[in-house]
Amino acid sequence: MNSIPEIKTGQSIELLKELHILTRDGKLNQDSRRKLKQVYHLYHFIEPLLDEVLKTRQGLTLVDHGAGKSYLGFILYDLFLKTHETGHIYGIETRKTLVDKSRELAGNLGFERMSFMNVTAEESICSPQLPKRVDIVTALHACNTATDDAIKFALHKQAKFIVLAPCCQAEVASVLNKHKNQSFGKTTLSEIWRHPLHTREFGSHLTNILRCLLLESHGYQVTVTELVGWEHSMKNELIIARRKETPRKNARERAEQILLKLNLEELRERFIY
Repeated sequence: MNSIPEIKTGQSIELLKELHILTRDGKLNQDSRRKLKQVYHLYHFIEPLLDEVLKTRQGLTLVDHGAGKSYLGFILYDLFLKTHETGHIYGIETRKTLVDKSRELAGNLGFERMSFMNVTAEESICSPQLPKRVDIVTALHACNTATDDAIKFALHKQAKFIVLAPCCQAEVASVLNKHKNQSFGKTTLSEIWRHPLHTREFGSHLTNILRCLLLESHGYQVTVTELVGWEHSMKNELIIARRKETPRKNARERAEQILLKLNLEELRERFIY
């Protein structure tokens, strides 16, 4: 029996130990308690999406990009898929050592409907190891442009749901900084990113705005919320997109105007397609 109230009923204690969420003697410390809360909170958002997919079709497929040690995939399998007779989770990760460890752990736990691929997001789009269409695409703390790669994959696969927790977004900030002097003469809005700290924070915020507009231009309904409380993580934004196949008419135009007015036109190929 599980004697730790934070752990959900039916959760594999052995899995939590292997993921270093529990210590070897089965206890939680402060850091692992915070990590467990984050993962469970994300599960709270994803579980209804899994249920909704299974109500309409069998053979649920979920692809997790930038899987790392596959915390999310293993938790989803342990709490949801192992009680169902259908569904498959794919973990995409470029670090081979992490892929090998995840494969070994899935084998040890008997999680037969989990696969791990040592490929980039771009390579995964055309990989014969993945189905032509997937139901859910996730990217939890996929750093910088890895989130954009996951979005491109999801759009190509016509995913019904996309769940993103972006992280370490530097690309837009670097372009803002590169054209800072030119922007001063172009718009007074450049005061928003005049100071380096503001450049970083505004660049990160703007990145997610452009991502939301891209998703809306492809027919997704987008919700933006907090992953967990600010006391647990500063990388806190959660973007959930639902495919509606009714594109927001002006989403593309607004993205183009943002890039034009903020001197970011060189990023057009990343955010408008």
